[in-house]
Amino acid sequence: MRVQLFASVCAGALFAIPAGAAAQDAAETAPQADEASDGNDIIVTATRRAERIQDVPISISAFSQEELTEKGIVGYEGIGRETPGVVLNKPTANFNNFTARGIATNGYNANLQSSVAIYIDELPVSTIGNTTVVDPNLFDVERVEFLRGPQGTLFGSGSLSGAMRILQKSPDLNDFDVSALVDLGLTGSDSFRQRYNAMVNVPLVEDKLALRVVGFYRDEEGYLDNVGTGVKNSNTLIDYGGRATLLWRPTDRLSIKLLGSYEYSNPKDSSLTSPSLGRNKRISDEPDRFTGKQLIANATIDYEFDFAKLTSSSTYSDFDQRFYVDLAGTFAPGSFPGAPIAFGLDADAYDKVFVQETRLASTLDGPFQFVVGGFYLHRRRDVDYFYRSNLDFLADRNMTGLPDKYFQKQYTHSISKELAGFGELTWRFSDKFWLTGGMRYGETSAQGFTEEGGYLATAFGFNYYDYALLGLPANFTTFTPYAAVEGVKAKGWNPSWKASATFKPSDALTTYATFSTGFRAPIVNAFANRPSLVDPNDLIIPFGASSDDLKSYEIGAKGRWLGGRVSMNVAFYQIDWSNIQAQANRVSDSVQFATNIGAARSKGFEFEVGVIPATGWAIGFNGAYNDAKITKLSPEEAAISGAVLGHRLSAPRIQGSAYMSYSFNLATDVDAMLAVNAQHIGAYNSSFPNTPGRPNVPLSTFGKTDAYSNVNLSFGLKKGDISAQLYVENLFDDHSITYIHPEAFLVSRFGTMRPRTFGIRLGYGL
Repeated sequence: MRVQLFASVCAGALFAIPAGAAAQDAAETAPQADEASDGNDIIVTATRRAERIQDVPISISAFSQEELTEKGIVGYEGIGRETPGVVLNKPTANFNNFTARGIATNGYNANLQSSVAIYIDELPVSTIGNTTVVDPNLFDVERVEFLRGPQGTLFGSGSLSGAMRILQKSPDLNDFDVSALVDLGLTGSDSFRQRYNAMVNVPLVEDKLALRVVGFYRDEEGYLDNVGTGVKNSNTLIDYGGRATLLWRPTDRLSIKLLGSYEYSNPKDSSLTSPSLGRNKRISDEPDRFTGKQLIANATIDYEFDFAKLTSSSTYSDFDQRFYVDLAGTFAPGSFPGAPIAFGLDADAYDKVFVQETRLASTLDGPFQFVVGGFYLHRRRDVDYFYRSNLDFLADRNMTGLPDKYFQKQYTHSISKELAGFGELTWRFSDKFWLTGGMRYGETSAQGFTEEGGYLATAFGFNYYDYALLGLPANFTTFTPYAAVEGVKAKGWNPSWKASATFKPSDALTTYATFSTGFRAPIVNAFANRPSLVDPNDLIIPFGASSDDLKSYEIGAKGRWLGGRVSMNVAFYQIDWSNIQAQANRVSDSVQFATNIGAARSKGFEFEVGVIPATGWAIGFNGAYNDAKITKLSPEEAAISGAVLGHRLSAPRIQGSAYMSYSFNLATDVDAMLAVNAQHIGAYNSSFPNTPGRPNVPLSTFGKTDAYSNVNLSFGLKKGDISAQLYVENLFDDHSITYIHPEAFLVSRFGTMRPRTFGIRLGYGL
């Protein structure tokens, strides 16, 4: 019944509203082919200065709002599939890690700073792997830029292998504007998806003051059944929020922009599955929850001098998150007399972040250009670790005395700081040749603290694990509080360098060669110096991991010919990665910690091609080849990490995507477009192959993702400001495994794509 009703709504909307959200004016396509290339240039700010993408000596992909809407990209998944050399590891909503150019030891990055920096305007939102990261809404953005290769000089320690920038639209000072997009979809027969987005732009004082407000709401019913909790379609997502931006331009030289945004993303359960239970099934004793509430406030001041533009950006972010996960897989049936046991972690985290960046970018047309600036970040993260059983299990095992289901509570916080100065200088010897040099130097620090309070419950000196794993009853009467402990402060002060030579033999072709470096901030282990409660003879958690180091060598070319009808970008690279920050797990209790191991090398190439063969037609395709392997490893490093010399890192060898659209006039004032979009991602390793802490013992959770393909189709109509588009995502209902969680504590460890989904997008003013 739901399928029939939804089909009727889609058909009625398409024919009642002769328009399509994905359709661009067919009249716009022909001029694109005929105009001079500089009339259709993509302008990016990857170098902190507005430049043509063809002149930037960086491998960069850029997505406009029109392209995002056209392809149905609303979050990270679409960006990852459409960007060559990039993979998104997404086990579930609000749990994302990008891998660029093979720089990843696994898809999870537990305890490690992400190797790709993610920025929302001027705020870095990427963090360590085992924390929640809200999927930002991508409606009404100016552009999304994905910069591949280390970007440490301009984007800091988190951009080891790349940086993604989400640039939101600023208010229009002169024109009132309204836009909206409604997306209704159906997955399977009973999983209904609703997405609502709206924007209004209001000039308050012509040419001086304007306000832009965006709101959004998503209600996406799940498609997995949790056999442990008995909930059907358990992984439903509720996400809502908005932002308001006020722009004041009192003079031609000065502008002040104030932005406030809020987003609450609340998935009701994880999207990780257990294929052994059947298709689209998962199991946990309680829902696994990865929720986030993010509040961002920003003030950006721009002042135009005669020779340069001064920018000051001050950002405050308040981010609350839940990381609730069933850890029952830690103790498999038969491993202990009482196994399996009820065992989980409910962690609540609270981040307060302040970022200040001030930079000066030259605006003169002469041969000398520069960007210089300073950056400061202060982050305090409070994490409350509550380790739980469950009430039914406690009753069944006759375990009493606990005030609730928690047998261990620990309160911690950490403080991390980054202070840096940076600059890039460019000297143009002529219009055909220029050199760029850049450097970033500063200090990063991180320190962890255990706060006074919390407790460890015991009975006659033995803890919950002892009784539960042996299958014995217990009456917990002793609650030993934790003392306040100040951890060792870890510091790093590695500089980042960049040197680039650009040669432009003709207006149509730009070539470049770039050397750049990158590093990540040191990592503090939350449970440093803590022994195992399961096996006191197991290793003591070390204090953390020092900075790793990366050197990248890249050559590339960017060309546009035939008045923009043909464009092609290609890049070849080699990356040497040493003192690698890696995840390790203590064997007895699965406590994670960070450490450093040997070295790896990644080499490969990427390409992007766009062709307009005839009026109305557009064809684009891209691809990447990557070979990334461990090249240096001591026996001690192999033992603690599970790595093996020569082992491939966690990135596909081959990936690519293709896009084709045809735009035509259906009637005098009605344009239509038919489009197909396909992506292919090769298989890759989930982690290192051996068990950390047990030399030469194969890791039971090791595996390879499937090589998989995704195909989307759409047909849209557009009349004036009104549009409608019918679409199907995952046309062939591919159910390949796209992610494997590397750690044993999860019983449901496999990620897949959302099953085939039919839908309609209704738009206004897009």
